[in-house]
Parts: sequence; structure tokens; C-alpha cells
Amino acid sequence: MPDTLMRSALFVPASRPERISKAVASGADAVIVDLEDSVAPEAKAGARDALARHVAAHPGDRLWVRINDGTTPWFEDDLALCRSLPSVAGIVLPKAQTAEHVYIVSGAGKPLLPVIESAAGIRALDRIAAAHGVERLSFGSLDLLVELGTRLMTEASRFVLGQIRFDILKASRMHGLAAPLDCVHPDFTDLDLLERSCTMARDMGFGGMLCIHPAQIPVAHRLYQPLAEEVEWARRVVDHADSTGEYAFRLDGRMVDLPLIERARRILEQSA
Repeated sequence: MPDTLMRSALFVPASRPERISKAVASGADAVIVDLEDSVAPEAKAGARDALARHVAAHPGDRLWVRINDGTTPWFEDDLALCRSLPSVAGIVLPKAQTAEHVYIVSGAGKPLLPVIESAAGIRALDRIAAAHGVERLSFGSLDLLVELGTRLMTEASRFVLGQIRFDILKASRMHGLAAPLDCVHPDFTDLDLLERSCTMARDMGFGGMLCIHPAQIPVAHRLYQPLAEEVEWARRVVDHADSTGEYAFRLDGRMVDLPLIERARRILEQSA
């Protein structure tokens, strides 16, 4: 599957429908209307109704929806709503830990973004990534670290998250998915920390991030795209390969072969 652009995916609670239009106007590459964590149990039905009313009033809005996971009593109603709304561009499945739940969601006929948030999800990652309809992957760092017993905000937690990111990247590439999205960064006031984290995830191979505040969008858009010098290098590589038919050559004192040519093509696609 080609890497469709999704540098930022901004969450907005379905229970606050007045914020949905603001989220759409924020410039985020995707808006995820949330029926899960940001909506109290007693407000679930009202949140679904609010989403349906917004979509009816704004049919041009292309929205993703985070439903409640397959173990909850709200799963089937959330899924039925998404199936009925043409404006729903895709479904975010939280706490994805079985391929069976992913296959059920795929029946809605929408692109899927499973979010891995447990050790069971990591164990089933290969089957989840292989499931029909899955477009890309993401993960929830807090749920995973708490379950694993990892002390938060430590060097150890950064090491564990690095391993999880590698697993997500590996599954994404093995199954031809779009570049995965990095996890939510809860402190939206610390943009320096966000920049360092985005840079690291980008350099690993992630294509964007889940956002919880519009202030995070400009940072994500600036960092989750190729650098100007990378684009220039890629253009020269592809121009040389296409004009000469060579797949191994010297450029700026360094050897370029087929893997680097493919990387150059990907950089140009991402910068388009």
C-alpha cells in the first residue's frame, strides 16, 4: 500500500461536536473523532448521536472515528454507525489485540488503523498487520508501559518504546502498510520534547503522529517530511538512475545502489 500522507492525526471528542469543525480547520492531515477514552460510559450513545448530526450537517468533512474496542458493549453500535456514514474515511480500532476483532471491523468497508496497546497486541501484531483493510498501525505507549510494569519517563521506558516502535515498523513493512503513526505525546506544552521525539520517530521510519492538541500539528508537519537537502539528493539520484539506466553509481563520492535509489524515490513521493 502506498504511503498516503498522514503526518498528523488530531483527536477530538465526539461528545464535544462544536470542536469537530475547529479540528477540521486546524490543518491536521486527519481528524479522528473519538468515541472511546474521551467519552464517559454514560455519554457513549449521546456521542454517537452528536457525530451523526455533525456528519449530516457537514457532509464534506472526511473524518476518521476511534470506536470502542471489541471487548466493550459499545463496539457493535459504534461499528454500525461508522458503516452507515459515508463521510467516515476510516476507523481507528483501539486496544487491538486479536486479528478476529480487526476482521470484524474490516466488514465496515473502511480503511483501518489498529492501535496496539497491550502485550497481547504485540504478540498478535503480525496477524493484525496482515488483516484485510488495515492501512497503517499505531500504538499506545502509556497502556503498554503500565501493563509491562515499566517505570514511566525513564531511560528504561525509552528503551522499551524503541523496541515496540521497531516491532510496529517491521510489521508495517512486511505487510506493505503505509508508514505507521507514533503514539500520543500527552504534554502538549513541551514542544521541545515533542520535537526531539518526532525527530527520533521520523528517523526510525514513522510517517507521522497521533495528536491531542492543535499546537502539536506544526511540529509534526515540519518534522515528518523530508529535509530540503534530502529532497535535493533524492532528485539527483532518481534523475541519474532514470536517465542512464544505471542502478549502481557514484554520487558525491559515495556509492549509490538499488536500495538507495528506492529510498530516493520514497523521499520524492513524501515531498510531493
